[in-house]
Amino acid sequence: MNLIFENIQEFWIVYLFLLMYTLLMAHHAYGGHKQTRKISDYYIGGRKMGGLILGLSFFATYSSTNSFVGFSGQAYNWGTPWFLLVPFLVGFSLFSWMVVAPRLRSFTQLLDSLTIPDFIGFRFESKTARIMASFIVIFASLFYMTAVFKGIGNLLETFMDIPYKLAIIVIFFIVVAYTATGGFISVVKTDAVQGIIMSIAAVLLFIGTVNAAGGLGSFMEVSETSTTSHLFTWNGGVALPTLFGVLVSATIKMAVEPRQLARFYALDGTSDARKGMMVSTLAFTSVYLLLVPIGIFAHKVIGDNLTDTDLVVPTLLVTEGVFFPVVSSFLLVAMVAAAMSSLDSVLLVMASTAERDIRGLLWPTDSDKKTLKATKLYVVIFAAITAGIALNPPGSIVGLTALSGSMYAACFLPSIVFGLYWNRGNSSSVIGSFLIGLLVLSFWPWSEYLHQVFPAVIGSSLVYLLVASLSAKIETERITQLFEVK
Repeated sequence: MNLIFENIQEFWIVYLFLLMYTLLMAHHAYGGHKQTRKISDYYIGGRKMGGLILGLSFFATYSSTNSFVGFSGQAYNWGTPWFLLVPFLVGFSLFSWMVVAPRLRSFTQLLDSLTIPDFIGFRFESKTARIMASFIVIFASLFYMTAVFKGIGNLLETFMDIPYKLAIIVIFFIVVAYTATGGFISVVKTDAVQGIIMSIAAVLLFIGTVNAAGGLGSFMEVSETSTTSHLFTWNGGVALPTLFGVLVSATIKMAVEPRQLARFYALDGTSDARKGMMVSTLAFTSVYLLLVPIGIFAHKVIGDNLTDTDLVVPTLLVTEGVFFPVVSSFLLVAMVAAAMSSLDSVLLVMASTAERDIRGLLWPTDSDKKTLKATKLYVVIFAAITAGIALNPPGSIVGLTALSGSMYAACFLPSIVFGLYWNRGNSSSVIGSFLIGLLVLSFWPWSEYLHQVFPAVIGSSLVYLLVASLSAKIETERITQLFEVK
């Protein structure tokens, strides 16, 4: 008990920030609960949310501790080639909002779709494809949530001496409580606040690290040091096939990952899509230009001997002289917020998929009340499973994130992009693309020369196009109507 009081006394500023943030989440959860009248409100905000709040949410739900801890520290080992992350992020953000968002919003409203698996099932009139898509979503989400839990556990353990496992358990209860209570509306409102907090945190993290390193000129000093000069060359810190594979798999998911695409479902109209695009693209550009160089400057602050890049940012936070106590406390809470903004969204996607696209499809019910209760139960179940896995995580944050993104890209890119813009395609083409994407991703033998995400996406796309071209297209009235709407 004395240890607990001593910990609170030492880190009282952090606990104060966390308390304020928890109260804010409770407020949003209560508001979301009051605004939820039917299942579409709980899943996608009733399709009546504005572009500003959804643009911030799109940015925030992507930018978890995977970004603040994993992406920020990656340049420590991989060097300046990792800076390519910024144009990749901006490019796929624009692609998502300009190419995917308008049609997905229109199609899903006409189909009465609430999830990505049910969109695939309705668009291609295939229950089998819908169920397969559901299991892909759940499986890929498990890896991503494990990475987020690991990031937040590392932070709290390093900064506050809270045992790693205890940190995960505490976050589990907080996230489950407000996600289950408020649903999509509370998640998006909290995301918007988190997006603002994370933007401020990126500025503070960059300024503090650069000042501690000796100013902007220290960047060139790192390049001139024999032990780190290789970080400024191609193939120096990381092989190019690995680099581009991770870049693509970590960013392409903005166009295919259900938690990102759910924001498009919720748009109130076309003008909101344009506003959301501007907000999210500005946020990605400004914030990641500040985060990505952190790993390079860190060499001048914490030395060259750190082996785990996931510990770069946590180590900076506890290194004396880098940040004022109130700033480091705010940064920690901002990163906790970043984690929660992703955990809540992924949890809601997993729970809604399990309820609507697996249990609800196999054992249907007309009761929204029963569906809501079951969805909330799945929120608890999936949070418990991923928190349990995170107690002994199987890989690095960036590695787990890339694996999740690779699965989404290989399986969903053809069915979503082609499915929105080409009126051919059927159950066989979608199922074939799923199977080929997963097989190539799992068994590609030449990953040291070409990252498996590239052949997996190419293979799944070619199978989709080939099968769709050779087989009959769906000509039902509902599908025909989709492509008549401009």
